Amino acid sequence: MPSTTAHIHVPPLSNPTDCSMPDCQDAIAIGCTGRVISAMNLLPYELYTDVPPDATDVFAAVIDEVAIGDTESSGGAPSILAELPLAVRHRRGNSALYSGQSFLETGTSWETVLVAWTGEIVNYDARIAAQVAAATASAGNHASPVMNEFKLTEIEQTKAKSLLEEAAAKSGSTIAPVFLYGGEQGRWRAYAEQVLWPLLHYILGEPSDGIEEKKWWLDYVKFNEAFADKICEIYKPGDIIWVHDYHLLLLPQILRQRLPKAYIGTFLHAPFPSSEYFRYLTKRRELLEGMLGANMIGFQAYSFSRHFISACTRVLGFESTSASVDAFGARVAIDAFPIGIDAARVQRDMDTVAVRENMVAIRDLYPGKKIIVGRDRLDSVRGVIQKLHAFEMFCQMYPEMVEKVVLIQLTSPAYAHSAKIEKKVNEIITHINGTYGMLHFTPVQHYPQQVARDEYFALLRVADLALITSVRDGMNTTSLEYVVCQRDSHGPLILSEFTGTAGMLTDSIIVNPWDSVGVAKAIHACLVMKPDRKAELEAKLYKHVTTHTIQAWVSQFLSKLVSTLASYDHSHMTPVLDRPLMYAKYKSASRRLFMFDYDGTLAPIVKEPSAAIPHPRVLDALERLASDSRNQVWIISGRDQAFLEQHLGGIHRLGLSAEHGCFMRRIGSESWVNLTETFDMGWQKDVVDIFQYYTERTQGSFIERKRAAITWHYRRADPEYGAFQARECQNHLENTVTSKYDVEVMTGKANLEVRPRFVNKGEIAKGLVHEYKDVDGTATTPDFVLCMGDDSTDEDMFRALRKVDALDQDCNFTVTIGPSSKMTTATWHLIDSAEVVKSVGELVGLADVAQEMGSSVVHETRLL
Repeated sequence: MPSTTAHIHVPPLSNPTDCSMPDCQDAIAIGCTGRVISAMNLLPYELYTDVPPDATDVFAAVIDEVAIGDTESSGGAPSILAELPLAVRHRRGNSALYSGQSFLETGTSWETVLVAWTGEIVNYDARIAAQVAAATASAGNHASPVMNEFKLTEIEQTKAKSLLEEAAAKSGSTIAPVFLYGGEQGRWRAYAEQVLWPLLHYILGEPSDGIEEKKWWLDYVKFNEAFADKICEIYKPGDIIWVHDYHLLLLPQILRQRLPKAYIGTFLHAPFPSSEYFRYLTKRRELLEGMLGANMIGFQAYSFSRHFISACTRVLGFESTSASVDAFGARVAIDAFPIGIDAARVQRDMDTVAVRENMVAIRDLYPGKKIIVGRDRLDSVRGVIQKLHAFEMFCQMYPEMVEKVVLIQLTSPAYAHSAKIEKKVNEIITHINGTYGMLHFTPVQHYPQQVARDEYFALLRVADLALITSVRDGMNTTSLEYVVCQRDSHGPLILSEFTGTAGMLTDSIIVNPWDSVGVAKAIHACLVMKPDRKAELEAKLYKHVTTHTIQAWVSQFLSKLVSTLASYDHSHMTPVLDRPLMYAKYKSASRRLFMFDYDGTLAPIVKEPSAAIPHPRVLDALERLASDSRNQVWIISGRDQAFLEQHLGGIHRLGLSAEHGCFMRRIGSESWVNLTETFDMGWQKDVVDIFQYYTERTQGSFIERKRAAITWHYRRADPEYGAFQARECQNHLENTVTSKYDVEVMTGKANLEVRPRFVNKGEIAKGLVHEYKDVDGTATTPDFVLCMGDDSTDEDMFRALRKVDALDQDCNFTVTIGPSSKMTTATWHLIDSAEVVKSVGELVGLADVAQEMGSSVVHETRLL
């Protein structure tokens, strides 16, 4: 059989100068070292206590000491586990993830380091564990010292680390194990597996007082910080850090704060739920912000990435596209990378002598029977209950098939044991076997245990049909392994539409697991399917599985991450404001002109416009700036006169321009000038009627009426629906009102505004430059200009100022508020309003202004 990895494009980065491939050129462009630091929840090896049979007497003595409370002579209760000799074995589960890491280590030119937790140290001898527990209970201590107070000594940790590194070295791996101590070992998994995992799979927990969840959350933070500590110890500039799965959602942002220029990719192996579900998490903001510390985030399916982007928009209010989120001054790429399996390894493992012997044994157990196989974890999302109901329906609908078919169901323990589900499964199986079984035949064979790999592959090979009915799942490796194992037998695959794999295996029989009749019909159709049709479906599935392998997934993710980092057009990147340069130009100038937008510039955007009142420190900075006779300071805003008068009118020598330049209150004046006084305002009625139409159909939207402009706000509406309605409304206005009147439709941040065409911020800015007068009243040109704004209306100012020939452009600081990737005509950028106030405060001696405002800005220092 030809190799399934020969065609795969692998980025050989250890010595990129030898390579002319595009990926190598991208790696060179970003200064990549050729090393990947992978961060995973668990090492592929686990530590366990290897207790030989002749050690029983030794442990009996230790147990007696615990029973009588004499823990001092035994070194204390926590040392009981340490007394047991440690050993290492391969960890079961996560086969696809570990296969991907193995390929990265041995099948590519990347240098790799795996950072992962050691996991709980397993007391391998169950008999000794039971004796210790019994002795502890008899001593009156109901909290097991073995698990609740575990800690290795420095010598023991060194030994454990050595054992793990030796095991890794045998497979060509380099690891950096994370050791975590204190309390019960499983505490570090609690938040991820008791809170996150259920919600990611659309399972809501029972209401509680939240006390236990808060403890779990603190452990979750410590867990992520421990990984960050370990990564920072070994990190070198230019390394790529690849963070895996929901146990480490906070890690990207922690790393971003410690290593601002690091290249970070994150992949979530679990599903990502609808934002309506994700919002139930009390720590939703922290988790989303944690993930957004990465340069790129990958998901199993496009629908999961769409849900994530929606959550960022709805929960955090970040701007986004279908493939990115703008967060903390950077653009985070979002994409889907369906994961595969190591098909070549499955092909080797399924064709051993042991597998063939087990195949014969299974066929002998069920002679003449059609075998339906299922393997699932016994939790509420794997659909075992739905599968059994569907099989029972099949037996009812097709009684002639009952004695010809057997369902062999393998189950493994869930993350959180559910006695309710286990009881329900056993009840249904008992009912089916009692109703349709006979003395010589049992239609459902349930094996609630881990089976050996040889038995597992033998079962997949002899099966006539695989039945997977997950009600919510990320990637289902059983379906992919089944396809490979059916290379010669061509057994069909029934797959739930709710598993992430369904989007890949489109030639499987896709079903709704909640529709037991539909699944029953699908089972029958597959069992009676003609051989040529089965061969046709298997050929298509086999081709997909053996080409979209775990190796291809690794290469695709890393190639996309590298190309994403290198592909940003830096010619369009707006540099962050050079504060020292601005300060130097400011100090050397004597004729200074300042123009500030209000919303999004001096004050953050809020859902309720009336709540965007200026912070006292903003007022202080403006007052100090305006008090200098060499400065002329203007607020040029879309706000109406009343708002500006109320909140900013008390500052002496501050000029105000309301409604984007329709009204002006000049410096030193108390009266307003209406620049639209002679303009026909008959257009307003038509605009109000149209805005009213969309307001009635867009929950949360409202109309703001100004004297010369009318604004429709949808900040409080559903973000996606509000944006859709805004586009519809804009088209409506442009096809009706603008063709009849000399007005224009302006798009702002979650608003539409209609205003007279001849008045805009650009004309105001240009006029202020031309009308500028020196302290003694002499007409002149300013030798320092600072203009700041955040939306499209402010771009009019930036464009106008660039076209003023009399201005020295080296002293003309136009600053947009937003990410550096934002398309703008401004020369500089700042991330948010807190940075604006900090910059202005520095000019007037208020260097601590941002801290006093409580800024939580994450500075943009990452490479885009």
